[in-house]
Amino acid sequence: MRLATDDIEQLLRDRVVMVTGAGGSIGGELCRQIAGYSPRRLLLVEQSEVQLFQIQQDLMHCSCGEAVVPLVANILDQRRVDYIFQHYHPQVIFHAAAHKHVPMMETQPGEAVKNNALGTLRLAETCAKHPTDRFVLISSDKAINPTSVMGATKRLAEMCVQSLHVNQPGATRFMAVRFGNVLGSSGSVVPIFTKQIATGGPVTVTHPDVVRYFMTIPEAVGLVLQSAALGSGGEIFTLDMGKPVRILDLARQLIELSGFTPDQDIRIEFTGLRPGEKLFEELSYRGERITGTRHPKIMRLLCEPLPYEQVRAFVLELVEQIDQLRPDEFKWFLKCAVPEYQPQLGQFTGGVPPLKDARAGSEGKDKRNGRRPGREPGFEEPFHPVAGMDVPR
Repeated sequence: MRLATDDIEQLLRDRVVMVTGAGGSIGGELCRQIAGYSPRRLLLVEQSEVQLFQIQQDLMHCSCGEAVVPLVANILDQRRVDYIFQHYHPQVIFHAAAHKHVPMMETQPGEAVKNNALGTLRLAETCAKHPTDRFVLISSDKAINPTSVMGATKRLAEMCVQSLHVNQPGATRFMAVRFGNVLGSSGSVVPIFTKQIATGGPVTVTHPDVVRYFMTIPEAVGLVLQSAALGSGGEIFTLDMGKPVRILDLARQLIELSGFTPDQDIRIEFTGLRPGEKLFEELSYRGERITGTRHPKIMRLLCEPLPYEQVRAFVLELVEQIDQLRPDEFKWFLKCAVPEYQPQLGQFTGGVPPLKDARAGSEGKDKRNGRRPGREPGFEEPFHPVAGMDVPR
């Protein structure tokens, strides 16, 4: 894969570059590749001290080793984030910190909203208040017509970034890069299959027809850096992930590469799609205009962003309701902010979202907790946080 390395070097060389989620699979590879472009400082922001130590060790002997600054920080800790900006003055930011595991976030949607949406909003707003040149959100193809909480919160993060680019007072260029699954990342299918094969199986596949786009981590990160260099602000970039791979075929190939015969030596077991999962992922929304770029594997998506104040109100209202609603109720409130989001109806008793019933069911809970009854969002007339934020009925 060819990259316009001169453009990337112009973006990163002798600049203060910050990577959030620096200890993760994508964040760590971003740090390794950025280090090769001689930044003045490379700020590694990570809340896990173990992962932060590991990526610091990886970078210790690189050419910019002395420029590496490990920072234990949670992006939701605004005082800590403010300190980092005031003390180190980051110029280019790659925001990779996120909750990404689809089934886990289905049972904890509030945590996904806090980390993926509120974390992005606050970090982007902080950038807008400082002389930051570029903010690059690492997004996902799961943000397109999402069926999962993770995908919906990633879409909401994209909305924050796009709307802020239009409405910000500063000169920061805000953009996002979407891509699919990366081979070998933590919790991804290949390491799971490899471990299952090593223990004698079975290899578990959710559905015989499920397909996914795959790319190696170095290739995906190289294209993220290229997108950042190409971006003028306000775009969502999507990457050419090649042809989709049927997961069943991948499982069979890995079994054979390990010296076994599928269905004889190692059994393949179908477990059913997990909550929030799709049979296939899409690459863009119907209303997004797709144009090419100077790089054949990078496409630019353009669409009209919502007003910033409206998107901001969506996020803050969602956060306010985290402890007020059950997870199933909360998902339908999330749909108010991301209309394309399709929660699975099977999670609700009777298959219908209990929006009208939820207020009645929660009044006793309100009294026990000392809250004013009827303050549940969107359940009848008393609650109208933002124009156009109608609860689905």
